[in-house]
Amino acid sequence: MDDYHQDKSVSEGMGLRQGLTSYGDPQFSLFLRKVFIKAAGYSDNALTRPIVGIINTFSGFDPCHAQVPQLVDALARIFFFANEYVLTEFDVNEKDTEEMIKAQPVDVVVAIGGCDETVPAQIMGSLSANKPVLPLVVGPMMTGSFRGQRIGACTDCGNNWAAYRAGELEIEDIAAINSELAPTAGTCGVMGTASTMACICAALGMMPLEGASAPAVSAARICIAESTGSVAVSLATDCTRRPQMVLDRKSFINAIIVLQAIGGSTNAIVHLLAIANRYPQLAGTITLDTINEVGAQTPLLVDLKTER
Repeated sequence: MDDYHQDKSVSEGMGLRQGLTSYGDPQFSLFLRKVFIKAAGYSDNALTRPIVGIINTFSGFDPCHAQVPQLVDALARIFFFANEYVLTEFDVNEKDTEEMIKAQPVDVVVAIGGCDETVPAQIMGSLSANKPVLPLVVGPMMTGSFRGQRIGACTDCGNNWAAYRAGELEIEDIAAINSELAPTAGTCGVMGTASTMACICAALGMMPLEGASAPAVSAARICIAESTGSVAVSLATDCTRRPQMVLDRKSFINAIIVLQAIGGSTNAIVHLLAIANRYPQLAGTITLDTINEVGAQTPLLVDLKTER
């Protein structure tokens, strides 16, 4: 009830007090915000806590992100255990990430994504909003097998189809291969853009190292979701850990070194430059020449199938 005292100011703090729409006076603005959120079953006690926004890319049309609801559940468990600190807000739209983060009263953002452009888009939006962001990638799918050879999407999609068109594979063969190229949920199991960006997130220090490579369908991936939730709880009340205060040029040079060492997707070059240019203090300081100079000094350490 203290929120409604006219002789007390409503400070711009964490949680629901952020970005209040003005309806005449701040107490009334906060009052209205609470009216509608309480329709979802939240108590006054719950509404005093920091808020973690969970951006996700789940869709019934996209098997790559099929296990996102399970990751969200794992995050929610941590938020439940930390009930002294945090309230979860799940319905932050994955589209227009920056505007949604700015519009919603979130204190920290967990961005669940995976395929190709989803992760860099979420990172760039979160950085521009300058909210603490924790990428939680869905993880790579497992590989399949054909005649004793490991195969995976989508590197082995094109070469096997070309072999079929050339008469080197029978129709029964290509049908069997089709069922093995993407045998589980998860992002492509090769060093394409998704796997590359996951490694880059780890290199930037935005998520645990194991968070980049644990398979989508592994128990480890669920544990990573839980640990990400724990970090989100600690960040929710620490305004000194905003990304533009933590990442610097050395962070991006480290990411470029990792990109070169793993033989990552060339798409990541575009994404890294775009992410770096979201920082006013870094804009223009990391260029294609920078990436070329680092690459000339960095050996290839990880030789994996690349995307075609």
